[in-house]
Amino acid sequence: MKSIFTLAMLAFAAAAVLAPEVALAADAPANAMNTGSGLGAGLAVGFAVLGAGLGIGRIGGSAVEAIARQPEMAGKIFINMILTAALIEGVALFAVVVGLGAFPGGGN
Repeated sequence: MKSIFTLAMLAFAAAAVLAPEVALAADAPANAMNTGSGLGAGLAVGFAVLGAGLGIGRIGGSAVEAIARQPEMAGKIFINMILTAALIEGVALFAVVVGLGAFPGGGN
């Protein structure tokens, strides 16, 4: 997982270095300032969804382990697991809305 993240960051850095004409264009059109906003919005939404998925997966795994150790507490553990997962989903949804709201939409 760590090597995939490192590879993705290196690819992003290489694309930024090898395509400087977007940042340094003197005769750029009026919407050239927004060319990277789509990439930024996509990265924001992707990281939000990735983080939420990892968090909810970890909560579910920990809840299953806790129920296996103390089966008599299964009801309370399940309620706390669902409540925490719902809070994480709320934060992830907010992050997705903010990430997509930053995208200008169309670039006309």
